[in-house]
Amino acid sequence: MISVNRNLQIVRVSALYDLVVTAGFMTPLSAGLVFKGFATLSSVLVLDRPVPTLDVTAMLFANLLGSVVVVWSLWRLLQPSRSVGLYDAVARMLFAVWQLFAVAHGASFLILGFTCFEVGFAIAQILPLNHPRKVRTNSSPSRSGLGA
Repeated sequence: MISVNRNLQIVRVSALYDLVVTAGFMTPLSAGLVFKGFATLSSVLVLDRPVPTLDVTAMLFANLLGSVVVVWSLWRLLQPSRSVGLYDAVARMLFAVWQLFAVAHGASFLILGFTCFEVGFAIAQILPLNHPRKVRTNSSPSRSGLGA
């Protein structure tokens, strides 16, 4: 069990991670550079599956995804809550499923690095909370019958 404050920290950290990782996908120019970087990394790591060059339609979807995730990340940074973290956990599990599907169908193994973060943050955000217990104070006189 984790504290409510720790949960909110996890929501913020996951949002910051998403912001850093997806901001590059917001524009065609920056997304092109990100994909070139992935292609270089794939080549350096001698991975069998190359990173493809995106056509204009695929680039549009990358830019839309980047834009939506950046806005979602900013929301979670500025307004973190347990419920927002739970919605984010669901989204992360969906992302992980589609990433595994993509790799199983020929996408670059580099995606699996992101999948680890998706699953890790999803689990961290759904951990049960340890709600602080209210301390019961008995300020009324004893009801033991003595002195009454």
